[in-house]
Amino acid sequence: MRALGAILAGTAVYLVVAHLTGYHVNVRLRLPGRRRGGPSPAVWLLQAGLEVTPGQFHAVRAGLGFVVLIVVWGLAGSVFVAAVPALVAAWLPRAYFARRRADRLGEVVRAWPDGIRHVIATARARGTVHQALVELARSGPRPLAEAFERYPVLATMAGPVAALETIREELADATSDAVIEILICAQEQGQVLAIKILRDLAGEVSEDLKALEEIESAGLERKIDSRLTFVIPWLLLVALCVTSEAYRGFYRSAGGAIVVVVCGVMSVAGVAVVDRMGRLPRPRRVLGAAAGEPR
Repeated sequence: MRALGAILAGTAVYLVVAHLTGYHVNVRLRLPGRRRGGPSPAVWLLQAGLEVTPGQFHAVRAGLGFVVLIVVWGLAGSVFVAAVPALVAAWLPRAYFARRRADRLGEVVRAWPDGIRHVIATARARGTVHQALVELARSGPRPLAEAFERYPVLATMAGPVAALETIREELADATSDAVIEILICAQEQGQVLAIKILRDLAGEVSEDLKALEEIESAGLERKIDSRLTFVIPWLLLVALCVTSEAYRGFYRSAGGAIVVVVCGVMSVAGVAVVDRMGRLPRPRRVLGAAAGEPR
């Protein structure tokens, strides 16, 4: 009962903090087989550079968490203390590949100014946007060449417009949406006006990228500090349990479990608050499905 009361109290604290900071929790019930808008987990993993199924990815996460649980439990002598590092270990692969996915998609966005100029120059030399995109897949900036690698085959099988729509959903980015929509218009309506719009868009994307890099650099130190503030107390707790029988005895008890639950909830709430305060506003996708992540 005490443990249940501690869990309920911790949940209440989290919800209060979330309400005060605007970090609201949306609870949605979905019917089996119904998926929210955005890339499927398989596409999400592909964007992160992983050629595995979602089931394999989650199995690795669960296995890693279980191994850490057993190891830390053996060292610290308390399953309650070991549960926190195990949960963190299970979360780390998702966090790592989410960061890797963001970096890969960010490289595509940063490559668009040069890619647009590449498309414009090739279209003028070869006559059509389609040929320019084929050349982009062959000799364009590396991130865009990889993103458009399948374009020649897709265009042959389903047509240039369908190929561009497929690549747009794979990239799942607002900037890429805007560029690719103009390329689609060029395929359907003619390329003279589209090329002029692309030239202007290349300059706008370059300016936006400069501003974004300055903002991210300014907030990097605070983000690192928040992660260290979360990790260091739990590392110290594990070290104390390893070296002290008194600490091990306490954290094997119900009182120790309550402390771990309450402090864990407070730590998560603190990280959520810091992330909320430092989160950069992202342009919403209006031409494709919203980006999603595997849970």
